[in-house]
Amino acid sequence: MNYLAIDTSGKNLTVIIKKGDQIYKTHDLECGVNHSVELMPKVEELALKAKFDLKDADFFACVVGAGSFTGIRIGVATVKAMCFAYKKPSLSITSFDTIAYNKIGDKVLAIIDAKHNGFYVCGYNGGEVVYPPAYLMRDKLEQIVKDYKVLSFAPVEGFDVEVVSVADGLINAIENKLNEISFDAQNLNPLYVRKSQAEEGR
Repeated sequence: MNYLAIDTSGKNLTVIIKKGDQIYKTHDLECGVNHSVELMPKVEELALKAKFDLKDADFFACVVGAGSFTGIRIGVATVKAMCFAYKKPSLSITSFDTIAYNKIGDKVLAIIDAKHNGFYVCGYNGGEVVYPPAYLMRDKLEQIVKDYKVLSFAPVEGFDVEVVSVADGLINAIENKLNEISFDAQNLNPLYVRKSQAEEGR
């Protein structure tokens, strides 16, 4: 199965191409807020390396959040455009999936530091969600972490966290969610666990 997958949900930028049995990936750890500038050149560069024509993709996958509101919108809009242009289905992957699927057989809590003592969290057991995506403050998170192995894509101050690869987690998540591929455009919508600062200020 051939696919293109992208993750623009955080300061990282990940692009994955699977062509037959070969996997090609690029992972920029410090893309910051430059996803709109960097994304398509990275896609084109990796496609050239893989000798991969986007029209040959069986589907396109995108990480839909939680994370950076702007980054999420860029990724979702880009993949929706590709699906429309090439008449292909899509696969929606959460940023929690990209963390948790590094340890698919364990009971894990995927956490993302949302700054200002707030965290995006989601709990898994054997790859199934057992604690739905939520936005928690530090005191609440401290109450639930003891029940899980805690994973993230970066160290989190104050917590015993195992740092895992979001690129490898993305690949694992896709392989485990192939049954969720869909032509339904509503399948690919941003996952906003909380309101943006602009919305909260209204």
